[in-house]
Amino acid sequence: MKTRLHAGAVLLAGGLAAMLSLTIAGCGGPTLKPWHTEALDAEFTEDKADEVRSFADYLRLEDQLFDQLERQVYAEMPTGPECALERYSAGSAADPQHRNPNWNRSFELGTEAPAGAVLLLHGLTDSPYTFRALAKTLNERGLHVLGLRMPGHGTAPSGLASVSWRDMAAAVQIGMQHLAAQMGDKPIHIVGYSTGAPLAVNYTLDALATEGNPVPSSLILVSPAVGLHRAAALAGFKRRLSYVPGMGDLAWLQVLPEFDPYKYNSFPTNAAEQVHAITRSVSARLATLARSGSLPDFPPTLVFKSTVDATVSTDAVVDNLLARLGPDRNELVLFDVNRSAVKSILMTEDPGPLTDRVMNDDSLPFAVTLVANENTKSTRVVARHKAAFSSEVSRIQPLGLDWPRGIISLSHVALPFPPDDPMYGQRPPDNEDLLFLGEMAIQGERGILKLPDSWLLRLRYTPFYDYMEQRVLGWLKD
Repeated sequence: MKTRLHAGAVLLAGGLAAMLSLTIAGCGGPTLKPWHTEALDAEFTEDKADEVRSFADYLRLEDQLFDQLERQVYAEMPTGPECALERYSAGSAADPQHRNPNWNRSFELGTEAPAGAVLLLHGLTDSPYTFRALAKTLNERGLHVLGLRMPGHGTAPSGLASVSWRDMAAAVQIGMQHLAAQMGDKPIHIVGYSTGAPLAVNYTLDALATEGNPVPSSLILVSPAVGLHRAAALAGFKRRLSYVPGMGDLAWLQVLPEFDPYKYNSFPTNAAEQVHAITRSVSARLATLARSGSLPDFPPTLVFKSTVDATVSTDAVVDNLLARLGPDRNELVLFDVNRSAVKSILMTEDPGPLTDRVMNDDSLPFAVTLVANENTKSTRVVARHKAAFSSEVSRIQPLGLDWPRGIISLSHVALPFPPDDPMYGQRPPDNEDLLFLGEMAIQGERGILKLPDSWLLRLRYTPFYDYMEQRVLGWLKD
């Protein structure tokens, strides 16, 4: 027995040692810059909720935060032509601080006699720029709009190295209270993208359980992070290893050049740990309430999702979210791959079984709209709709849209951005001096561009934005 135990211990120790050595080797010793290391302590946290009681207080603290960013990061960085693609080089093409407005900051769009209000919650590593186009449209339709900058975002990637999802949840609380004070009995809706989606759901569950908190009239969730890939679960282990002397680099899953004015490219392990934590928390709460039959009052929820998504799980959206909400008042809008451009044999995994499942399962308590090719030989796109608790397609709607040439699918990042987005769109703006990070059909030798290969592969906008916008407006009107 002792021999067996000893052998097991040796094997266990050897396995851990091997894992540790691989982790260290995989780290690669990235060079950390001030935007990775500078602590910006003027950021809002849950602990500051007693002194930051209103959205006006939140904005005043945000002013202090961006002043601190200027002093501790921008002021320390060189400038000049060689830094033209450096986000934190003052005056560069990638510097968001010389743009007006700076879409990294919280914004509010008011209107006379608003019909209601909408709170916009961006995703992890993103900024309020995510909803620039949608915010303008909603405001033009008579809605009061608040685009909230989440704690840890819009400044430097170091902000995500220490932020907690509860800090973000506390910020959502401030935003909703602010809108409620202005709207009275008028409806307030929440639109959440990626990590903004579980934050929206988390707030709603809290509001339903706590008297005095405004309950949203409806939710719209775009690429909701309600189920992540398994690698996210290991982030906490890696972060804790980063405290070991000489292993500080493990605090980062990815260290990349920062050239995007409105999104971090570098990614700390803490960020992955936090989104995994809120995903688990929300999923567990939904499961518990669903078992007890306590979710009928959950507000109507519209979800937009691509069948393929390298960031979040589509199955989790079906099983962990929509299947658990109150019946017959929610809808999934699911975007298939471009069947005329890509064949199953070329794909690592064909999402066909997923679309078949959601379209043929008559036990699902939510409606489904599948946006897909008219047929496998056509680029024309139609929307096939089926009701909750049905497997019959009740309506086929031609959208008057085509898949653009060369595009095989939407992506996690594509859904909020229209084709004419000046930063991530289909074509560069007329002003050639503006930085453009959208569709670039470029071929040549590897290693010549500063942009990573993955950046050129992933779609940055959605060709179906107008359809999405129409669905959002219709949902809010109904």
